[in-house]
Amino acid sequence: MFIYELAKALEKEKIPYALVGGHAVALHGALRGTIDIDLVVAWRLKTLEKLEQVFHQLGLESRLPIHAKDVFTFRDEYIQNRNLIAWNFYDPKDLTRVVDVIINYDLRGKGVDVIKTQKVPLKILSKKDLIEMKRAANRRQDIEDIKALEKL
Repeated sequence: MFIYELAKALEKEKIPYALVGGHAVALHGALRGTIDIDLVVAWRLKTLEKLEQVFHQLGLESRLPIHAKDVFTFRDEYIQNRNLIAWNFYDPKDLTRVVDVIINYDLRGKGVDVIKTQKVPLKILSKKDLIEMKRAANRRQDIEDIKALEKL
C-alpha cells in the first residue's frame, strides 16, 4: 500500500510529519473513506526540500509548477491571495497515489500519535489537534469528521 511506502520514506529521511484528513480520522477509529493522503510537516525550508525529494523518489510530481522554496517563501501569498491550502503531488503513472501537503498548518508544537502496524509505524495528528485543525477549516466533511472523532 502506498501509505506504508510513503511513511517508510519519510521516516528514512527523518522528516517530521503527521497524517491528517481521512486517513488520520480512520486511524483514530472513525470510519472514513479517502484516497488521497493529507499530511502536515514542521514548517521549515529544509523539511520542505527533503519532502519534495522524497516525493520525486516515489514518482510523485507537483500539480503546480512550484517547488519547496516557492511554497516556503510565498506561503502567505498562496494562502491569502490564491486560496491554496495544499501543495498537491500525484503519480502520473498511478493516479491513486496522491499526497496533499497542508501549507496553512505547522506541525511544530502539535501532538502526534504513532500507530504501530505490521509494516511501518504511521504518525497521525493527535485527536485533539486534528479536531482543532478541522474546526478551523470548517468545511462540511470536516464538521462530519469532528462529530465522528468526538464520539470516540
